[in-house]
Amino acid sequence: MDVRHLQLLRELADRGSITAVAAATYRTVSAVSQQLRTAQRDAGMRLVEPDGRGVRLTEAGRVLAAGGVEVETVLAAVQARWDDYRNHPGGAVSVAAFPSAATLLFPSVLQTTARAGIELRIVDVDLAEHEFAGLTVDHDIVIAHHLGGSEPPGASGLVVRELAVEPLDIAMASTHPLAGQEVLTADDVADASWIGVPEGYPLDTVLTAIAAQLGRPLHVAQRIRDNRLVEALVAGSDHLAVLPRFTTSNSGLTLTPIVEVAARRHLSALMRPDRAQRRAVRTTLEAIADAARTASY
Repeated sequence: MDVRHLQLLRELADRGSITAVAAATYRTVSAVSQQLRTAQRDAGMRLVEPDGRGVRLTEAGRVLAAGGVEVETVLAAVQARWDDYRNHPGGAVSVAAFPSAATLLFPSVLQTTARAGIELRIVDVDLAEHEFAGLTVDHDIVIAHHLGGSEPPGASGLVVRELAVEPLDIAMASTHPLAGQEVLTADDVADASWIGVPEGYPLDTVLTAIAAQLGRPLHVAQRIRDNRLVEALVAGSDHLAVLPRFTTSNSGLTLTPIVEVAARRHLSALMRPDRAQRRAVRTTLEAIADAARTASY
């Protein structure tokens, strides 16, 4: 059984198309297709089948793709032990993180990884919570945020390390009439005008919960991805917003807890099992976890 065939099937399972596999592995579509045909001939049965204009794995293909995960995880563990033996840092690490987490965590993480001889490559992304898990096919560590439960959507089969649980507060200008209250309820903010995030993004869940408790929709004047822009708009207006406590600048803003609705988010690191074994990834993950603990106090 050719390990390269198992790796190819694993990539096809994760990426969903021959074209995507070819792009990720710097091969032509025809070269990937030829290798799939060779894998099927060696296996003695069909490993892929037509699916619209593309292909999907058969049950046999899925069995071997799962084997590809196991093989790559073992190989990565052996490489990690060898790096430990040689006291080698383990190479570059690619991290994808949503902007507020990157702002909070990575100034100190960059210093730690530089001292360890690791080249850290950071990509900032702002996505709906169910989209973060898909980034693990291209990045060693993905910093995700999500509201429901301790495991992000789509994280089955991934290594998940929870980093922090961050309260989500109601943000307002320091001059807002509600700024003097210690806590807020849904009734307190029922008639407010809001600066929200796109629907499906984690912070929008709080607005949905407030609306559900009130039994009527809220007035959302704007939906914006960038928290820093939301902060600026709220600080200069009578609008309210839901913003995370640890990662929000307090300049010109008052952050007030809301009670009676779920208002906290989980920050987690997501990794493929094989990449989680790498020495450089383990070192970087511990630096990220340390930074998250410090920011939570």
